[in-house]
Amino acid sequence: MASHRKSRPAGNRVSGIRTPAIATAALTSVALLSQTADASPSTDDRPSLEEVEKKVDDLYRQAEAATDKYNAAKERTTKQRKRVDTLLDQVAERTRGLNDAREELGSFAAAQYRTGAAVPDTATFLLADSPQDYFDHAQVMNRLTGRQKAAVDDYITQQSQAMEQRREATESLQTLTETQDDLKAAKATVQKKLSDARDLLSRLTAEEKARLAAIEKQKQEEAARKAAELARQQAEEQQRQADAAAQQQQQAQTGDTSGTGTSDSGSSGTSTGTASATQADKALAFARAQIGKPYVWGATGPGSYDCSGLTQAAWKAAGVDLPRTTYDQVNAGTTVPLSQARPGDLVFFYSDVSHVGIYIGNGMMIHAPKPGAYVREESIYYDGESAIHSVVRPA
Repeated sequence: MASHRKSRPAGNRVSGIRTPAIATAALTSVALLSQTADASPSTDDRPSLEEVEKKVDDLYRQAEAATDKYNAAKERTTKQRKRVDTLLDQVAERTRGLNDAREELGSFAAAQYRTGAAVPDTATFLLADSPQDYFDHAQVMNRLTGRQKAAVDDYITQQSQAMEQRREATESLQTLTETQDDLKAAKATVQKKLSDARDLLSRLTAEEKARLAAIEKQKQEEAARKAAELARQQAEEQQRQADAAAQQQQQAQTGDTSGTGTSDSGSSGTSTGTASATQADKALAFARAQIGKPYVWGATGPGSYDCSGLTQAAWKAAGVDLPRTTYDQVNAGTTVPLSQARPGDLVFFYSDVSHVGIYIGNGMMIHAPKPGAYVREESIYYDGESAIHSVVRPA
């Protein structure tokens, strides 16, 4: 006889145990959540430490390039402001002269009118657009004395000059406004780049900052190694030149008993070289005295410097006036090969010539590196050999 009991649903088994449907659904949800969690990345999308370092370095370089634009705009603004002030002073002085001349002409016109020597139109002279328009009439000109005619001529000349100066002042004011706009734009760019760099660095963990410091130390060690290699090469080159000079001198003494021409030529070259070396020594002494002072973009001392502000101040202490910006300083001297660099030479960096230091010998330089750093001695290979643009000798 068939059983009337309904058959139980088989359900699902987990580890051999049958589970009710609701438990199965719960387990399915857990499995799905687990799969979703496994599909998600275990880390966020933060850039790698190397990417952060490159981005920060790029931002600092861009800030330096913008700083040069700021420095150039600031220099133009200063010059233009002086030009405007000079023109406005000249216009004011010319205006006073015109007023004096106008009073003198007015007294002439009044005197003629009182004596009846002038036509009634004389009283309208001072209201005319051009005094010459009035005095061009032969009848009036004939009545003028020599002194009066000279006064009219002087007035016309001064009026013309005053109009020209006012035009120049107006144009100069317009130019000043434009350079001030450039100055503001460059300043905003610098501040934005530096803010972005600070923001990136602030996101690093303590461990990442320690790793970044280790990477920086490794770069410095490699830069020092390359500096030592350059120093060795330069020493060998100097020795080779000294040997060649000694050999030349010996040959000259053997083959030419007089040696007058060689002596005079050598004396002149030595004198020039000594003068240049003295100036370089003064520039280096100044630069060394600034070590430890902070880098501040746009600064020219005495409490802080940017890179070109330091080199400009150093060579000014030696009696040599350099332009304000790196891309002008790079053209303010004689370009020499790196192998022949001497203390006092300027070493420029990057394709856009946005950084400069002053060479001190042995592959080392003094420079104002970047925001947050201080004036210091460092290898010229601090950012790799490819970063070096050129070497320039100011004097």
